Amino acid sequence: MPRLTKSVPKYRRHKASGQAVVTLSGKDFYLGPYGSKVSHLEFDRLTAEWMQNGRRLTSFSAESLRIVQLIAEYWKFAKSYYVKNDKPTDEQPGIKAALKQLKLLYRDTLVTDFGPLALKGVRQQMIDNGNSRGYINKNIGRIKRAFKWGVENELVPSGVYEALTAVAGLRRGKSNAKEMAPVAPVDDRIVEQTITHLPAVVIAMVRFQRCTGCRPSEVCMLRSVDIDRTGDIWIYRPASHKMEHHGRERVIPIGPNAQSVLELFLDAGAEYCFVPLRSTKQHFTHRSYRDAIHRACTRANLPKWNPNQLRHSAATEIRAKYGIEAAQVTLGHANANVTQVYAERDLEKAKEIMRELG
Repeated sequence: MPRLTKSVPKYRRHKASGQAVVTLSGKDFYLGPYGSKVSHLEFDRLTAEWMQNGRRLTSFSAESLRIVQLIAEYWKFAKSYYVKNDKPTDEQPGIKAALKQLKLLYRDTLVTDFGPLALKGVRQQMIDNGNSRGYINKNIGRIKRAFKWGVENELVPSGVYEALTAVAGLRRGKSNAKEMAPVAPVDDRIVEQTITHLPAVVIAMVRFQRCTGCRPSEVCMLRSVDIDRTGDIWIYRPASHKMEHHGRERVIPIGPNAQSVLELFLDAGAEYCFVPLRSTKQHFTHRSYRDAIHRACTRANLPKWNPNQLRHSAATEIRAKYGIEAAQVTLGHANANVTQVYAERDLEKAKEIMRELG
């Protein structure tokens, strides 16, 4: 019979001593007099901590924990937590890059000796490496998050994390970190020259995204089943989207121009509307979509542009014609103050815009 690796630890009686005992990861823990309330409470505490720690014992204490050990434990957590649709999210490589810099500088430092000045040292190294201010702020935030997780799992004293929170993010013009230029819209004339070198399916993706202003990931994962075609303006509700972990619904109105782009790709037998050649199950990814555009730019001898610039093109056009609020509601920008009542009002406004532009 195969060994049950996911079995629940047993509360047992140790005959020789009369104590209750539980075995965790091959090690016996004595809990107190068998059958006593104290022994049951200790059993619950130990087994809960053991299971929460991935069914293994912690081999170090908060006082002896070193940075390299915290990184190893947090990375195990991050690899299982930052997953979406059974695939690693883009947050994983970001965390890996941040932890790599921390490890290079403070590998053998005790966690209890790591304070604000040390964190600022990591930040300065990122500045010296030529990283941008936004990138640095994100990665310093990821390092803080690792320490916060350590506090939650009783690996890091709470005072260590609290001290690190005093390190503020770099502000524009207040440091030597370089600034990245904001994402600019791509000229429609450049787009038209590019698509003459693209396959038909990617041309449709570009045109659909330009009409609707949706995100690159949203055009890549478009499926017929996610589109409500009952009205004159179709409604696309992505099965997964950027803001879903905040409990927000993403609604993308599809106007007549975008509808005409989709006609050849709806109900074509593939699970996704836009799939690479010779595929019916796999869809384009943000990267493969971008790479196809970059290859076309090279063939056309044009400067490379990215799919997200199409979203900015749509935003610029909508804002110029209808105002900043219209651009916000049509493109689904986050706004914590929008209630469900306003969301319904905004959907009608977005439909109105798409009747003319989309």
